[in-house]
Amino acid sequence: MARGVWGPARGAPVGALTLTALAEGIRASRGQPWGPPAPGPRPQPEPEPAAGEPGRAATAPTAGGEPLSPPPPQEPAPGAPQQTPWSSWEEGALADLAVYTATCLEEAGFVGTQATALTLSSALEARGHRLEDQVLGLVRGLLAQVPHLAEGRPRRAALRVLSALALEHSRDVVSALLRCSPAPNRAATELWRSLSRNQRVNGQVLVQLLWALKGSAGTQLEALAATRALGEMLAVSGCVGATRGFYPHLLLVLVTQLHKLAWDAHPPDTPKVWAPSHRGPPHSHASCTVEALKALLTGDGGRMVVTCMEQAGGWRRLVGARTHLEGVLLLASALVAHADHHLRGLFADLLPRLRSTDDAQRLTAMAFFTGLLQSRPTARLLREEVILERLRAWQGDPEPTVRWLGLLGLGHLALNCGKVRHATTLLPALLGALSEGDPRLVDAALGALQRVLLRPRAPVRLLSVELRPRLPPLLDDARDSVRASAVGLLGTLVRRGRGGLRVGLRRPLRKLVLQSLVPLLLRLHDPSPDTAESAEWTLACCDQALPWGLLEEVGTEAHYHSPEALSRICHRLVQWYPSHVPSFLSQTQGYLRSPQSPLRLAATLLTGFLVHHSSPSHVNQDLLDSLFQDLGRLQSDPETAVAEAARVSGQQVALLARVQPQPCGWRLLRPGRPSCLPARPPPIYADSPFQHCSLPGRWGCSGPG
Repeated sequence: MARGVWGPARGAPVGALTLTALAEGIRASRGQPWGPPAPGPRPQPEPEPAAGEPGRAATAPTAGGEPLSPPPPQEPAPGAPQQTPWSSWEEGALADLAVYTATCLEEAGFVGTQATALTLSSALEARGHRLEDQVLGLVRGLLAQVPHLAEGRPRRAALRVLSALALEHSRDVVSALLRCSPAPNRAATELWRSLSRNQRVNGQVLVQLLWALKGSAGTQLEALAATRALGEMLAVSGCVGATRGFYPHLLLVLVTQLHKLAWDAHPPDTPKVWAPSHRGPPHSHASCTVEALKALLTGDGGRMVVTCMEQAGGWRRLVGARTHLEGVLLLASALVAHADHHLRGLFADLLPRLRSTDDAQRLTAMAFFTGLLQSRPTARLLREEVILERLRAWQGDPEPTVRWLGLLGLGHLALNCGKVRHATTLLPALLGALSEGDPRLVDAALGALQRVLLRPRAPVRLLSVELRPRLPPLLDDARDSVRASAVGLLGTLVRRGRGGLRVGLRRPLRKLVLQSLVPLLLRLHDPSPDTAESAEWTLACCDQALPWGLLEEVGTEAHYHSPEALSRICHRLVQWYPSHVPSFLSQTQGYLRSPQSPLRLAATLLTGFLVHHSSPSHVNQDLLDSLFQDLGRLQSDPETAVAEAARVSGQQVALLARVQPQPCGWRLLRPGRPSCLPARPPPIYADSPFQHCSLPGRWGCSGPG
């Protein structure tokens, strides 16, 4: 009907002025009663409205006498008509006005749009009338017309319609906006931001978007639109304050959404090895979620959290199918360090999710729970025994990821204790995980054991006994991260027990050090830089605990691969531990068969120097025969440097056995030959295999010159 009144005169001055006058009348009524209209039929289409209509509209109060703002108290005029409820005619008139507003927003020029939008927004704010049937049309009209409206009052008037509708119909407005703008566009962005700036409605709208994101209403496409809308709203300054009361919940929902997206892009039947091709979900949805998360953190003063995540690669990990939980742990650590005012709320919101049947919710909550244990005040919200029991229960889960998170939690719990307690509970779980096949579990257990050793009154003797059969195999593990962690744990153990080692105590630890000495020397040449640096640090700790006086030689061998330094190290070890020489040679012999040429070369040189500085009485003939055979095979090694070093070391073995080369081949001299032989010449190895590995070169920097 309203279309019949105003449709033919699109943008006509009289119609626009009439509607503007109507709006101004509604706004100026300030609570004066709006009496019933004159009897008669509803107005019919006319070429031009009567001149009296604007006047009546201007003086007519809002229906029901409800003001826009609290008016000053007024006394009713004597004999004035009684206030009547909103009649069916008036309901129809407002509905017609809504229809006309939607039509005008879609078709009319900016003059008519401004007038009708101002009218409807004033009426809605004054009456709070329910117009669910018209919301979709109004939102569609706003999306179509807002880009064409001029900046200033015309555009503000149109945006007022959306805010007025959202005040009473937030759910309908959000649903309509999500359906009408599934793809990103500037008009939808402006509408979301206008809702964000309105302090009266932004909280309601954020709640509705949260429900849409959780999947309680709408499809995956609508969830994407809701995520994008959240990012636009939270990016507006001051809007994050509207999340008070559900900020932790919103944070967890966004992070969980990333988990679901990552696994939807790479289902569980894909290989569980992260590769550059596994970059997580499609860029649009993942980036929208990450941007919304950044806006949420930044708007709440957590800019340092965002920066820490960027520097540590946390955002990239969050969107990866195999690295998502690592990203959650980084995010939890950043929150503990720079945004601890939400930790209690997060911790409380996590507890029910730990038993969720949804894997994404449960695993994300577990990762957050584990990370938040780094905060001592947060960890104290539950009794230590309760947390410990929960983490121990995770160790019995068939899923390796759950066991990994439990081990990380045990490490954080050990670090937060003022002194090491519950050792009888912690240590069996940690030591048992050292035999796991998943490298994450072994790394987590090694890290947790290091944290145990860092606490006062650490059980050094107990760990020395328990680690002696378990740690040496890990020094030669095929996984780089496990080797580096195992070498570092040994260094930490030696450092904590150096006082007892200096005075001759700590026999289990001394045996462990001597058992690990050859692997540590050879790991100085490990292809993994982390393992090589960890081996250098551990050998330095051993040199301080046991007065070897080899710190300079260890550093020279680590950075320059110097044969002279290695010779001095072997000479000192043979002098100090002559009874361990057979063990040293047996361990070195195992590395002669290593598939890695740097280790084969280092083992060949170490064998030659150990044999050169050893006495024949310290080495049995069978060991010499075995060494001679292995070195003979290495003389045909494809690596020229290894073959040449094997030839020189083989000569040292032959000299120690007091044999001479025979034309038909090498033959070791058996006992019974004369023992008075001239001094053996030292082995001379070519310098070409020993490239100078200075520290600048190791870090990827160009050296001097």
